[in-house]
Amino acid sequence: MTAPDTRDLQHDAAEIVGAAEDETPAPTASTEPPAGAGRGTARRWPMDALVALVFLLGAGWVTARGWLDPYGRLLGSRPDDQGFNEWMLAYAAHAVSHFENPFFTTLQNAPDGVNLMANVGMQLPGLVLSPVTLLFGAPVAYLLFITLNLVGTAYAWYHVLSRHVVDSRAAAFLGGLFCAFAPALVSHSNGHPHMTAQWLVPFIVWRVVALSRGGHVVRDGLVLGALVTAQFFVSLEILFLTALGLLLLVLVYLAVRPRDALRRGRALLPGLALAAVLVVVVAAYPLWMHFAGPQHRVGHPGGPDAYALKLGSYVRFATQSVAGGPTSAVGFTPNTTEEASFYGWPMLVLLLGALCWLRREVIVWVLGIIGLVTALLSIGTTWTAGTRRTDVPAPFALVQHLPIFDALVVARFALITTVALGVLLAVAADRLAAQRERPFGRLTVAAGTVAVAAALLPILPVPLPAQGRAPVPDFVTSGAWRDHVAPGRTLVPVPVARMTSVYWGSAALAGFAVPEGYFLGPVSATDTTGRWGVDPQPTADLLTAVSAGKRDTTVGPAEIAQARADVRYWKADAVVLPDRGARRHEALKTVLNALYGPGRRVGDVWLWDVRPFTR
Repeated sequence: MTAPDTRDLQHDAAEIVGAAEDETPAPTASTEPPAGAGRGTARRWPMDALVALVFLLGAGWVTARGWLDPYGRLLGSRPDDQGFNEWMLAYAAHAVSHFENPFFTTLQNAPDGVNLMANVGMQLPGLVLSPVTLLFGAPVAYLLFITLNLVGTAYAWYHVLSRHVVDSRAAAFLGGLFCAFAPALVSHSNGHPHMTAQWLVPFIVWRVVALSRGGHVVRDGLVLGALVTAQFFVSLEILFLTALGLLLLVLVYLAVRPRDALRRGRALLPGLALAAVLVVVVAAYPLWMHFAGPQHRVGHPGGPDAYALKLGSYVRFATQSVAGGPTSAVGFTPNTTEEASFYGWPMLVLLLGALCWLRREVIVWVLGIIGLVTALLSIGTTWTAGTRRTDVPAPFALVQHLPIFDALVVARFALITTVALGVLLAVAADRLAAQRERPFGRLTVAAGTVAVAAALLPILPVPLPAQGRAPVPDFVTSGAWRDHVAPGRTLVPVPVARMTSVYWGSAALAGFAVPEGYFLGPVSATDTTGRWGVDPQPTADLLTAVSAGKRDTTVGPAEIAQARADVRYWKADAVVLPDRGARRHEALKTVLNALYGPGRRVGDVWLWDVRPFTR
């Protein structure tokens, strides 16, 4: 069989995703490398290496302030989110080194535990980063993860675009740059590594395209299944958004090219079925854990519009962009991690111009419609005017009660929009580069380059902010706690604040259990509605009130009895008060002495051995 040349493969790829302008059937069955592929690879690697270096420098620029002091600073504007994800990485390293369940644990929210699949998951990154976590701690592993996510996502899109979709590597670079460094992923770098870990997404998309060409169904189906399974253990939410984006691609292509879509659908289905079988076999237990396991939840706390974007966000600039600032996104997004739109007027005008210019190409219609539909879904259940929400139903109202959709953060539909526009930008840049040999071609390319630069520059990222983190006692970081807390038992930090528990547990690499925490779980054992955290035990409330100065240090017999019942409930071995940093330290010490008997100083903490009450 004669192998198609590179351009044939790229044309075929473009047609599958809607790029072809005619009904000519694409080549089938051939998966042989193009003639001269080895020489092309040899010529390509210096440019590929340069592109990777540029993306690495860009990611380093975004995360630089965190790297200045990983143990003393928290990167971004959402410190609690970073704290939780550091704990997730610490627990993953603990689970690997102690052969424990990576999908559920009682080492946070003791004794009930946390369903990790119903939170951010991240089992695969946690496994891969375990050596870093064990050697250098969770803060370094987290920073490495969040940095490499930007690099990996950008390069993955560049790789797929340059090999399969466009001829111009500059156009592929532009597409990768937009997909990773537009406001969507930069804003999620404020504490959401599971949302920025999109480096497998381009390969999943391309494997689906390859399956639709027919040929090696078993091989391609198994490869797709392996990729989907890997993404399942990276971020289930990104996997769902990827599947939704692909479903929209199929539906839109079916609408604009029905005959070819049906032909390709028949070739696609056997490989998809094989991939699905592989995923279900490998992921059966974690799927059960997510949907029916202990501490599983249904839905997301709050209504969908609490986490939706405003329509006007698409023409504004993100907080961490060249043209943005501290107030540029206020009122248009739920918080600084969810600025997944914010393309600004120049970029939208440029993309609209590209749509008009390339209106005869089906790929433009497909990408444009996908971008528009997902942008409208991100608005929530009602339309908005400025920062005000109206009573007029919007598209998401049609699907808000469907399973899985009811647990989504609505603003994240715009992540699909970003990918659609990034690929569209690459295609438009590729078509622009092809104008060079035409009359006035160089002038056209120069004008187009200026327009792209003018639209792209305002949305390029500035470094994420950083803030100091509360110090964790040496008693925890040095491992001295091991002399006072048995494996699997609970250490209770005072005050019993959810993030104090998380930071201390993370610093100890999840070596001890902690009460409360920062996670999504059910309202109660009989109500699986999703909520943040748990209601504090009475003693936790008492200590918080003392720390805040809302009550004095007098405690009665009932409070003493409750305090000892609470440490039994937590399965605690020790209650620990930092020697410095806690508000109203002496008042807290007085109360703890009354509740558990005299404490003693151990290094830089005061410790109450509560094993006589809990064993």
